[in-house]
Amino acid sequence: MIHLRKVTEKVGLIVSLIILLSFAHQVKAQDGKALFTANCASCHNVHKDMTGPALAGVEDRWPDRAHIIAWVHNSSKVLASGDKYADDLFAKWNKTPMTHFEGILSDKDVDAILDYIKVEEAKKPAAAPAATAAQGAGQRSDNTLLYVVLTCVLAIVAFILLQVNSSLKRLSNKKEGHPVIGPIPFYRNKKFIAVIAILIFIYIGYWLASGAIGLGRTQNYEPKQPIFYSHRVHAGINQINCLYCHTNAQYSRHATIPSVNVCMNCHMAITEYTGPKLFTAEGKEVDGSAEIQKLYKYAGYVQGQPWDASKAKPIEWVRIHELPDHVYFNHSQHVMVGKVQCQTCHGDITKMDEVKQFAPLSMGWCINCHRTTDVQFKDNGFYSIYQKYHEGLKNGTIDSAKGITVEMIGGTECQKCHY
Repeated sequence: MIHLRKVTEKVGLIVSLIILLSFAHQVKAQDGKALFTANCASCHNVHKDMTGPALAGVEDRWPDRAHIIAWVHNSSKVLASGDKYADDLFAKWNKTPMTHFEGILSDKDVDAILDYIKVEEAKKPAAAPAATAAQGAGQRSDNTLLYVVLTCVLAIVAFILLQVNSSLKRLSNKKEGHPVIGPIPFYRNKKFIAVIAILIFIYIGYWLASGAIGLGRTQNYEPKQPIFYSHRVHAGINQINCLYCHTNAQYSRHATIPSVNVCMNCHMAITEYTGPKLFTAEGKEVDGSAEIQKLYKYAGYVQGQPWDASKAKPIEWVRIHELPDHVYFNHSQHVMVGKVQCQTCHGDITKMDEVKQFAPLSMGWCINCHRTTDVQFKDNGFYSIYQKYHEGLKNGTIDSAKGITVEMIGGTECQKCHY
């Protein structure tokens, strides 16, 4: 019987080793995925261009990983060194500087991200816009279901081994003349009840904490609008500047939604849609000309007759981006002074038909941007009052390659953003 107990212990050890080995090869990739999601996903995708270029094949485009790591840590420093590929990349992406991750991501972190990208490269890219929502969901799915199944199987194996061990122990005690205690039902087993209670407590705590952290956040919110307005057609294909419609973004806190007459400036002449096919997020084709007729109904306009603007009524657009009342955010400060591109916060709007909330707009997300974004001091009169930093850049006490971040000029002080 003692021999059987040793065999059982060995079987348990072997199963444990198998479990560890089966998941060990995924650890590095999982770390890379987490780092990619937290630091890169807001601007990059592996298979398609977003605010930044697609990262599939990134190692083939750079001489080696050391150059990539240097670029991730401080792109300004690499550009200052005269690297031709870096200069071409910077010019291709409208000279939009990449966020610096020096002090945030270590060399090993970048290596893990690059390993994750190599794994993702082999996967099939997302389907075309006309694909159904079900197909898109299937392509975006991960291995969560597989992990759940494996966890359940391993839990069952562990339970069976525990029962075998208990039975062997009773047989051994019976043979050796020791009193045999009958099995205790699981619902009366104090250890079992304690473990279940702790697990439930942990789950409820995690659920409450996650809910509290995400309270009020609406990332990926994509409501149906009264008129199917395609930013891809207007801002992308037709190259209409964002500030033509959202004029107040230059002068006030709010970007504002354009009034009907702004739309009619163009659509008095453009009465039919002749561009590429339009599709909803569910893959349903949209009649662009019929959407223009909806605009005319709101404008009180009848084709072939003089337009009486007094008959117009506001379009009841559904608001997507909204910050809490205690948060102060000024569009003009970011657009005119900070020279921040719209895509930084709103994603690649020129490729969106139905607009969704791209960024989490959380405090952590904003602070991370302020900590890593360089202030454009050159030819920017707003920052002329910061004499200390201008002198530091001139006499070399401040590294010009690293630049001045928003944090250095008070961009992370509480009262800057909170009343």
